Amino acid sequence: MVIRKPPRAQVRQTAGIWAFQAALDRRGLGPVAGVDEAGRGACAGPLVIASCVLKPGDAARFEGLTDSKLLTAAARDRMYDLVLKRAVDYAVIVVPAAEVDLIGVHVANIEGMRRAVARLSAHPGYVLTDGFPVPGLTAPNMPVVKGDRVAACVAAASVLAKVTRDRIMTSLHDEHPVYGFDVHKGYSTAEHQAALLEHGPSAEHRWSYANVASAAARHGLTAPHRVARDVLSAAVVQNGTSPQTSGGRLATRRGADSMSTTRAEA
Repeated sequence: MVIRKPPRAQVRQTAGIWAFQAALDRRGLGPVAGVDEAGRGACAGPLVIASCVLKPGDAARFEGLTDSKLLTAAARDRMYDLVLKRAVDYAVIVVPAAEVDLIGVHVANIEGMRRAVARLSAHPGYVLTDGFPVPGLTAPNMPVVKGDRVAACVAAASVLAKVTRDRIMTSLHDEHPVYGFDVHKGYSTAEHQAALLEHGPSAEHRWSYANVASAAARHGLTAPHRVARDVLSAAVVQNGTSPQTSGGRLATRRGADSMSTTRAEA
């Protein structure tokens, strides 16, 4: 599907983080859905993708809404509850680490974004994605660089995704306390790397990542699930770039049925 750009419309600077949605709504392109992920750069735990539709004119209810990474944990939790209460619609997709190892983090991210949009109760009129294009969406869409800082619906999706993932990682800490998942949430901090080298990876790690594979080899361990050859040592993709798909393949629906789809709950 060819990505359509919205018709020219004046974006009012005073609208702040709501300007994108307001411009699209004025042109009759709503409802506008935002999509974002959490955990793409982690070497353990799931990838979580969320979509969210906010009510036009609801800006006053969302004071302080921004990129979830810029909020404190307490502020994120409060915003999460507010999004669940005020959002017109939302969906959350959880992609296990084993699925990331099978199809690659970028393919899993693209497929998760498609699924997050498809799981909305009402088909959106327009979709804003964070950072890069998502081929195969069933609605007109546009990537927005640092979308979670400049588009309210994307920021709300980032809050849903991050809080959901952080809570999953905290629960995984109870099962695997030696790694400190409750602190670093599966990202490759110095403390996490030290634990990996000391104990070797768990089933919740992404065995396609170079640091995890290296720690596994040190302990003579093999992956507890299939790791596709073309996603070994998967590179981390950053927002605002044009990421390459694993092995040069286009993102497909391969393995999509094994993804877990949930509705976030308060």
